[in-house]
Amino acid sequence: MIRVVLPAHLRTLARVNGEVELDVAGRVSQRAILDALERQYPVLRGTIRDHVTLKRRPFLRFFACEEDLSHDPPDAPLPERVAAGAEPFLIVGAMAGG
Repeated sequence: MIRVVLPAHLRTLARVNGEVELDVAGRVSQRAILDALERQYPVLRGTIRDHVTLKRRPFLRFFACEEDLSHDPPDAPLPERVAAGAEPFLIVGAMAGG
């Protein structure tokens, strides 16, 4: 099971508390996790990735194992600890302004 931590506004939208657990078959990548997340919680379609381009939305970042993975290719394999469920994949709402 893959563990995913969503920002508060997406947890509210999906009506979940805490971490989400997903079954991801095959290689664990950002794309595989987001595809599984959107299948399990269809209300999240278009909130994390653009509907057409499937690119990450501005002001959302992806982290795992204390690394910013936001600019990694979407099909790059994620760290083994994430694939094993030992570490969560974090979707974080970025802050901006001054």
